[in-house]
Amino acid sequence: MPAFEYTALNEQGREKKGVLEGDSARQIRQQLRDKKWLPIAVEETKLKQQRRVFGNMFSSAGISAADLALITRQLATLIQAGLAVEECLGAVSKQTNKPKIKSMMLAVRSKVVEGHSFAKALEEYPRAFPDLYRATVASGEHSGHLGLVLDQLADFTERRHEVQQKVQMALLYPFILLFMSILMIVAMLTWIVPKMTSVFERSGQDLPALTKLLISSSDFLIDYKYLLLGGILAIFVSFTMAMRREPFRYRFHSLLLRLPLVSSFIRGSDNARFSSTLSILTSSGVPLVEAVNVAGEVTSILPIRAAISAAAVKISEGSSLHRSLEPCGYFPPMMIQMIASGENSGELDAMLDRSARNQERELESLISTVIGLFEPMILLFMGGMVLLMVLAIMLPIVSLNQVAM
Repeated sequence: MPAFEYTALNEQGREKKGVLEGDSARQIRQQLRDKKWLPIAVEETKLKQQRRVFGNMFSSAGISAADLALITRQLATLIQAGLAVEECLGAVSKQTNKPKIKSMMLAVRSKVVEGHSFAKALEEYPRAFPDLYRATVASGEHSGHLGLVLDQLADFTERRHEVQQKVQMALLYPFILLFMSILMIVAMLTWIVPKMTSVFERSGQDLPALTKLLISSSDFLIDYKYLLLGGILAIFVSFTMAMRREPFRYRFHSLLLRLPLVSSFIRGSDNARFSSTLSILTSSGVPLVEAVNVAGEVTSILPIRAAISAAAVKISEGSSLHRSLEPCGYFPPMMIQMIASGENSGELDAMLDRSARNQERELESLISTVIGLFEPMILLFMGGMVLLMVLAIMLPIVSLNQVAM
């Protein structure tokens, strides 16, 4: 039966929202009236979800990695216990206290009850359950080991979420420090320097070049602050709109790959993501060509994604995985050697998983090194700017005192 989201008023006149299953919206309204509730709105979850997506193009219409890992772990446990898929989905929907996830699980359950496969039912929510997830579930259904595959998928989702959290937390402090440094410099130029300028103007003395530069910078920032803010906003909006066009995005990503430090970071991140995704797909029995194509879609950099797509074509023509990936130059030699070893030994999924873990460790080490250098550089920059401002303010004062003596 399909799931419906409802909004109703209870006997006390309080608004209540929830999800119920029924054959039609009319039946849901009757269920609410039987509870002596006044139905206000009843809508099928699939239609409501589609309206949310098309009504707000900036909405992800998905769920967090932590919620996805929890759902997957619960499904794996219940399926391994011998329950049918529709029973598992119903049980998971009852366990969650989030209406969005509850309605999603009931909508997927209704598709399964109608006779669709589990993977096919998940296609109703492509943003919540990406290609990787659906391809892995489909392979588990075909092989008859859905519970085991879901358990592996939960491990993969949790590990990927942990890596993302580590990267985000590692980068958070330096960016906060940089933002506060810029904010402090702007505050000094727009608040402190103008007050000192009036003193210097009344003295009538010839100011040092450093002081004149400081006053000119302060005047420029004050006089053109709205123009500067508008320019920054215009650049941001133009860049965001340009990034929606694939040719521009491809050129921008190519530029990033040529920057020394940035290139190492994004290559390490995409390589780890590609290896771990391909590992879970191959271990779940997904054909290699399909697995490579799906894993390529997980990468964020377009030139790397295009190279993986070209490699998938070579694999379909009979080439091995390591020989197809080696010419593009985006993957480190160690990773290529580990893939070749896995292909020769028949343990490709294990070697891919080991390669992914190596890439994650190298990425964490690179981030730690960059942050270790970045933090003192920001402090030196901030201290240097403050020193220049203090000198620009103190030099006229010292000169004025010497004249007075």
